[in-house]
Amino acid sequence: MPKPSQEDAIYARQHPHLVDFEFNESVVNVFPDMIRRSVPGYSTLVPLIGLLAEEFAQPHSRCYDLGCSLGAATLAMRHRIQQAGVEIIAVDNSAAMIERAHDNIDADIDTTPVELICADIHHIEISNASVVVLNFTLQFIDPAARLNLLQKIVAGLRPGGVLLLSEKLRFDDDAEQTLLTDLHHAFKRANGYSDLEISQKRTALDNVLIPDTLEQHHQRLKQAGFSSSRLWFQCLNFASILALK
Repeated sequence: MPKPSQEDAIYARQHPHLVDFEFNESVVNVFPDMIRRSVPGYSTLVPLIGLLAEEFAQPHSRCYDLGCSLGAATLAMRHRIQQAGVEIIAVDNSAAMIERAHDNIDADIDTTPVELICADIHHIEISNASVVVLNFTLQFIDPAARLNLLQKIVAGLRPGGVLLLSEKLRFDDDAEQTLLTDLHHAFKRANGYSDLEISQKRTALDNVLIPDTLEQHHQRLKQAGFSSSRLWFQCLNFASILALK
């Protein structure tokens, strides 16, 4: 039985020495609450990932969820995919995340095979793939390593396969960047976060979450070898791109 999520209060008190954000046991315990209150549109996006996976999954292929955290996108795909012989491979480098994801998968009644792997996604072989999901994962990877990962994904995709890439965006236009940042903070306040929590988490993420512009994503995807990429979802400064091999 999955453990119930706790309320996110990690940054509710003053931290005199903030450390970089990491996906440790403390974060795992509050992660569903944290992401619900922090990522605009998340509750809409995840089921839609399942819907798109249903459309693009090919029989007797693999679907990958890279940076799967607690398995939300994995379960969304599992609940929608109808094609025969499909296997889902879910990968995360946080042992605490994978342990909790096992509980979530075990409690699920669907039967599409799921393999959970605790590993660095750079070290995972991708093959016979029809769908690959990077759901708010690429933004945590060293920018210098992002192209190599995308090239690896392209190489492992079948013809007609897709990458679903969800990311926080930054904007070259200063006014647009300020507006979307302010609106994101307003979203967090509306979900009960204090200004202290917003400020401290932003500082903790400064060196960890490094967002790209939408144009950077499209250019990198083209350079990696995808034939096309298009924005299919956006809510404030969070977006998802569909890239087709």
